[in-house]
Amino acid sequence: MDDYARIEKAMAYMVERAVLQPSLEEVAAHVHLSAYHFQRLFCRYAGISPKRFLQALTLERGKQLLKKPRALLDVAHELGLSGGSRLYDHFVQLEAVTPGEHKRHGEGVHIEYGVHATPLGSVLVAVTPRGICRMGFVDATSADELLARLAKEWPRSTLNHRPEVTAYVVEALFAKSKAKPSTLSLHVTGTNFQIAVWRALLTIPEGQLASYTHIAQALGMPKSSRAVGNAVGANPIALWIPCHRVIQQSGALGGYRWGLPKKQMVQAWEIAQMQAPEPETELLTAY
Repeated sequence: MDDYARIEKAMAYMVERAVLQPSLEEVAAHVHLSAYHFQRLFCRYAGISPKRFLQALTLERGKQLLKKPRALLDVAHELGLSGGSRLYDHFVQLEAVTPGEHKRHGEGVHIEYGVHATPLGSVLVAVTPRGICRMGFVDATSADELLARLAKEWPRSTLNHRPEVTAYVVEALFAKSKAKPSTLSLHVTGTNFQIAVWRALLTIPEGQLASYTHIAQALGMPKSSRAVGNAVGANPIALWIPCHRVIQQSGALGGYRWGLPKKQMVQAWEIAQMQAPEPETELLTAY
């Protein structure tokens, strides 16, 4: 088992047993490591301590829910200015496939793809010359299935296995240095409504959650929560288009294309990242 797989297995174990508050020794034993070695490994690859991850898992989701249902954009802007939170819409540029491109079904487009290990599980990433067009967890479905869906959406494109070309997508999320390009482009195909929903998701700040109702109201369509949910579920780019930040108004998790345990894992990792000091300062902290 490689190190990334150990971290993912440990996170999944903590998600499953969060109510029981497993000890550091118990989680370490689950991945066949000593507590000391596991603590250092987890901090190195996840960027947070196991303690921080478990604390984030047990936070009441309602406390992270944006309180003002009227204005996602206003709330996001305020947080970005005063709270130091990086806003996705300042960094991620979403470009929709043009009608002409859609009509050509990807003819002449070269799509590069690769599978990459991350602390949250392995992901398949695909990019066009204009940006990321697909990202999904391969433990929830197979890489072949994701590629088949991609080929169906871009039937006249050419798919090339070139993980060295797609590595930057994962490095921008997980690299310890957090060095990121000035902008990161997404190149997606969807209906006008889906594109609008995905753009709204980009305004939800890291460490915050929004409800389907919030998004519907932000779009000026307060009665379209169900349609919003369908569009969120159709998100083609996991993590970068943060559909994991959308929950039900009650605080319940709602759905997630990659499974509810994965949604809990991603939310906890992200919230803990926002709260965590440099990992080295917590290496020997009591669990």
